[in-house]
Formats: sequence, structure tokens, C-alpha cells
Amino acid sequence: MPAPAPARRSPPRDADDLRARAEGIAGRTLAELAWGLGFVVKGDRVRTKGKAGELVERALGASGGSAAVHDFPELGIELKTIPIDERGVPRESTYVCTLVLTEADSAEWSTSWVRAKLAHVLWIPIVTPRDDTEPRIGTPLLWRPTPEQESQLAADFDELVGAIGIGGVEGLTARAGRWLQVRPKARDGRARTLAYGPDGERIATVPRGFYLRALFTGALLRDPSATPQIDRSVSR
Repeated sequence: MPAPAPARRSPPRDADDLRARAEGIAGRTLAELAWGLGFVVKGDRVRTKGKAGELVERALGASGGSAAVHDFPELGIELKTIPIDERGVPRESTYVCTLVLTEADSAEWSTSWVRAKLAHVLWIPIVTPRDDTEPRIGTPLLWRPTPEQESQLAADFDELVGAIGIGGVEGLTARAGRWLQVRPKARDGRARTLAYGPDGERIATVPRGFYLRALFTGALLRDPSATPQIDRSVSR
């Protein structure tokens, strides 16, 4: 029997409607979700993170797309799919947004895009077992940072953009920042963007983005008010 035409739901009315939609797809495999949306998946498998994110966006009615807006613009809510193992441990850090390196010296947490992105987040875990079973959607979490969490994220932000603003971008590693970190963000190693060196000179460097450590997001999924202490010698 042929699959129906690919569909996208209308945007949710409010946060409660969005939460109900997210809870409604929990427990489904990605293949089941794809079929319900009218996507034909070769071999009945959905493995790539990008495809999983697209399916969840369609199922929940996200309309932001690739524009510089929230995934649910009317609600000011960001959608983050997060691959986890059977124990609930994230498999990787979570990308938040890009970083304009030449503006780091004047960047402020209160007006930053990274703060806006993290102000209200719908986390959708994608359980990806190490065996060959089909990935499935886990229990969603609609999260706002607590005052203590935001204070630490702001401190991380100031530490990171402060180092970049004084020309230290090339010396900055993923170990900087307690929960928020800066990592390379490019399709390949040939991509370059402008930044300032230690003497104020313009230099070409790999584009960077803000990421949340896997150890932090894993703690959030267990306890939305978590304030984990993290060993900075661990890059994740």
C-alpha cells in the first residue's frame, strides 16, 4: 500500500498543545513516525540525526525552518532532538547556535541569541541503542532554565566570548566553560571565517558555535533543575 503524501502539522496553539503533541509521539520508532507523515524510508530505517530532526519538526508543527528564529516562532520555543543511549546518556554535545567571532568583544549575555535560544527548549530524546534495533522517541522535556542555571550559563558565556574578544580564539578549547562551550562548526575543515588575533589583527579561522555539554544535557533529562559539577578535562 503506498504511503500518504508527506505532511506537516499546523503550528501548535500554545505550550500545552506542543507538550501534548510531544507526549503523543513518545515511544514511537522513527520508522513509525516517518510512515505516519508519509515519508518512504529505504530499508524501513531512519538513522541520520538530520532526518530524525526533520521528522520530529514535521510531527510537532515546527515552522521556523532554517531562518534565524525559534523553531516555534509564535511560542518562542526552541526544539532540540538529542540522541541518547538506553541508559539516557546523550551521545554527543548539543549545538545551540553560531558565534560571530568578530563581535565577541561586544557580545552580552542579556541580548545574545544563545540566551534567546535556551530561554525555552523542548527536548526530544531519540533513544538509539547500540544494537541494531530501530531508534525511538523518548520522553519529552519542556524546559526553562532556573535562575541558578541561567547564572552559570551567563558566566560560561562571558568566559568564552571574553577569551575570543581579546584574540584568544585559536587557544580556546572545548574544555572551557562549565556547561556551555565553543566548538568548531563547519561542514568541513576548509571553511573559514574572520576573527581577531592577539594583536588585534584579522585572522582566518574555522567557524565556531555554542554547544551544551552532553554531561549537562544528560543531567537535565534526569532533573530539569540540575546544576551538575562537571570535570572540565572531559571535552564532552
